[in-house]
Amino acid sequence: MNNRTLDGDIQIPRRHVVLFCDDAFGKDSPRWLELIPEGQHRILPVFDSGFDNAHPSCRSRFEAFLDAHSDRFNRAPSLLVPGGEAAKNDPHVVESVMASIHSGNICRQSFVAIFGGGAVLDAVGFAASIAHRGVKVLRFPTTTLAQDDAGIGVKNGVNHHNEKNWRGVFSVPFAVVNDFSLLSTLSDRDWRCGFSEAVKVALLKDAVEFDRLERDASAIARRVNEPSHRAIMRSAELHWQHILEGGDPFEDQIARPLDYGHWSAHRLERLTRGDLKHGEAVAIGLGIDVALAVEFGEAAPDFQRRVLNVLLQLGFDLDHPQLDAPEDIFVGIEQFREHLGGALTLTLVRDPGVPFDIHEICFGQISKAIERHRFMLRTLTV
Repeated sequence: MNNRTLDGDIQIPRRHVVLFCDDAFGKDSPRWLELIPEGQHRILPVFDSGFDNAHPSCRSRFEAFLDAHSDRFNRAPSLLVPGGEAAKNDPHVVESVMASIHSGNICRQSFVAIFGGGAVLDAVGFAASIAHRGVKVLRFPTTTLAQDDAGIGVKNGVNHHNEKNWRGVFSVPFAVVNDFSLLSTLSDRDWRCGFSEAVKVALLKDAVEFDRLERDASAIARRVNEPSHRAIMRSAELHWQHILEGGDPFEDQIARPLDYGHWSAHRLERLTRGDLKHGEAVAIGLGIDVALAVEFGEAAPDFQRRVLNVLLQLGFDLDHPQLDAPEDIFVGIEQFREHLGGALTLTLVRDPGVPFDIHEICFGQISKAIERHRFMLRTLTV
């Protein structure tokens, strides 16, 4: 009578809503306001301090918007946090957000509205996810990288033990509002950073989109709105589709195809102590991974040339002194293996839209791939 087993599936329905607009607090506001449940909700606005300095009118405009809709929102004092990777490296950021959640009487029926790039979305989202075992999050991404990739994901985390995202949780945001007007003050460097992720996901999933990026790369580098916004929306859509339809939104399996180009990118970010931004490191990581596919005999040199050309036209520098020490970069493979749970599954690409997985790799292959990557770069930039 005592030998019983209770076994059943837990169904946890989640909506994943991503909106694109040009004026989230003006003419386009009804599109996200209609998602908010009836009644008045406490809300804590959190701003990336770098964005706040560059775009000072946004905070005052959002606060005025909330006050004008006092039947829907009861605003807590806004909080500013450091932007960039500092947000994920400094444990005081998470503590300060949780302190504001506590002092601002933010509960599970309240909202934390986050304005920032991917690192701020990660760190503040992590704090919101562990406060009260989960406070609703509204994301307002303020960089191209956050709008086309980081803000679409269902992961939150901070760095620890000198490793990327070692502390973190999976949590679906209540809504993501991609307002293109929030990108207007980005530097050219930060502007281009998001488009390495657009190249990545196109290589994995959409050959036609990769063709479009080849065609539009120089216009995107010049910040022409139509092709740039189109590329951001398509990249976001491909990431969103993978989360909804890929069968593994919380990464319980050992394959992580959306981390194409990222095993070395994460390592390069740490080795360069922030000299390389995430999007820049991903661009180099894509170059290394496409060279690996050529080394394995799975991809043609012409495919490698096409990928590097797109990234160069977007304005990326695809070489770095850190590539002189491939043994340091190879550590990233072991860190990636450990992150996956001990068994390595590394997704590479044969041709646009044709991914494949490898499960074993040695230092010699990585070293040769880096050498191949740099040789091809020299032929393209002479």
